[in-house]
Amino acid sequence: MMPTTSRHLCARIAALASCLVATVPAVAHADSVTVFAAASMANALAEIETGFEAASGHDLVISLAGSSALARQIQQGAPADIFISASTDWMDVVEQDGLIENGARFDLVGNSLVLVAHGPDAALVEIGDGFALAAMLGDGRLAMALVDAVPAGIYGKAALESLGIWADVAPKVAQSDNVRTALALVATGEAPFGIVYATDAAAEDRVTVVGTFPADSHPPITYSAADLASRDGPAEAAFLEYLRGPQARVAFERQGFTVLVE
Repeated sequence: MMPTTSRHLCARIAALASCLVATVPAVAHADSVTVFAAASMANALAEIETGFEAASGHDLVISLAGSSALARQIQQGAPADIFISASTDWMDVVEQDGLIENGARFDLVGNSLVLVAHGPDAALVEIGDGFALAAMLGDGRLAMALVDAVPAGIYGKAALESLGIWADVAPKVAQSDNVRTALALVATGEAPFGIVYATDAAAEDRVTVVGTFPADSHPPITYSAADLASRDGPAEAAFLEYLRGPQARVAFERQGFTVLVE
């Protein structure tokens, strides 16, 4: 049998614990944030996901695809909270449909456009007016994202048109749903060359950047981010704040993006 003194001490400890439980505020409820983002952000967002979840306690669910496909899904009511588009045009489409919170859109990062070749030892080329890309391809294909829908493809087509070689190259283009798929075609050797973002090329050891397209040969490559109007909560606000912060900046710059947000 427990001595009387011990029983009294245990009772006092239990009463004190009960008071503490009653007075300590409840831990903030963890929430889930669904982010629809351009496929070219895969590596940066993987790093950001880990950091954000550790810092906030919230869960991040990232869906990657071409910006055009994501915008259409959002228009059709897909349950996304945040949209990060590689094209301001597609963000404009979503905003014009009233699907973005007022004042909740901002330019996030910039990118550049490069020509990649299969293998680690490909020769460098000088990209300029009329350069002989069609001849370089021979019987091979030029891998690009969809040239009339996906931002990387749209930028690539604009660059080739600006340089006066689109008509020669167009019959040899192999189009894919997004820029990462185009990159994979070159990485596996199914296409000898491809046009992708510099950040995509940096993420793939099996390709070589053989040239960079002049910045004035295509529209500026600007990624914009926005809080969608589907719902509003503290987890979304926390993630947008994190995107603007120093940890996200480091992740973006590590992958080769130019950070635009202050």
